[in-house]
Amino acid sequence: MKKLLVLLLILSTPLFAVQPDEILDDPVLEERAREISTELRCLVCRNENIDESNSGLARDLRLLVRERLVEGDTDEQTIQYIVDRYNEYVLLKPRFTGSNILLWLSGPLLLLFGGLYAIAFVRGKTRETQVEALSVDEEKRINELLGQ
Repeated sequence: MKKLLVLLLILSTPLFAVQPDEILDDPVLEERAREISTELRCLVCRNENIDESNSGLARDLRLLVRERLVEGDTDEQTIQYIVDRYNEYVLLKPRFTGSNILLWLSGPLLLLFGGLYAIAFVRGKTRETQVEALSVDEEKRINELLGQ
């Protein structure tokens, strides 16, 4: 019973997303294709790479990657071909260039500005809570109002 459960768990993993008819005869090209496929996002599954996804679009992208490699493209040329076709969203790790710099830096900058604002806010509150001593005239006036 345990062996059957283990077998079912293994079969349910995404290890078999790449279909046997997709695998290239050349093991070196197949290894390169697998490596590239782990860097590309499935546009249907969002945060899953195309090597793990069972969607039809992921299969098409895997076949396209293998087709480009068989035609003699380098890894970079293959990735660029896919990016040109599907935009940079297809990359699981976006590049640190152009408009993406704003996206890469916005998180740390917001954290920095939020921290500075929090420090200024706390310092402002501590200044407001400090009580100054009353002058002699103010004490007299309070005592008159209280009838003492």
